[in-house]
Amino acid sequence: MKPVIVFPDAVLVALLYLRGAMPGVAAYSRVPNPRPAEFVRLERIGGLRRNVILDRPRLNVECWSGSEAGAEELMKVVRAYVLAMAGKRGTTTVYDVAEVSGPMWLPDSESGQPRYAFAVEFSTRGTELEKTL
Repeated sequence: MKPVIVFPDAVLVALLYLRGAMPGVAAYSRVPNPRPAEFVRLERIGGLRRNVILDRPRLNVECWSGSEAGAEELMKVVRAYVLAMAGKRGTTTVYDVAEVSGPMWLPDSESGQPRYAFAVEFSTRGTELEKTL
């Protein structure tokens, strides 16, 4: 029987990293209600398992602010930190972070709030699920 492998929650790994690296920056996995004037949202938008033990999640990173210049500045700093995320992150090791879509001007169609986005992929190692039977 092949091993049963579970992978870490990539969004949670990245959120915890960003919150620690950028204290004071509001980072979420969903758009909060009420919506802050400035915040970052991380969302898994795919990615593939590379082999039995490596997952390669793809995350979309969105940066909102009250102005286009503010959203761009927030994106620049968040992007720099996310691209430097490789290393031990709690109980998870993040390997080889790569940008797969560069910065995009993407105003929020619902609120009109200024937003920039980019996307990254990185690898994480899974762990074998303990046999419970």
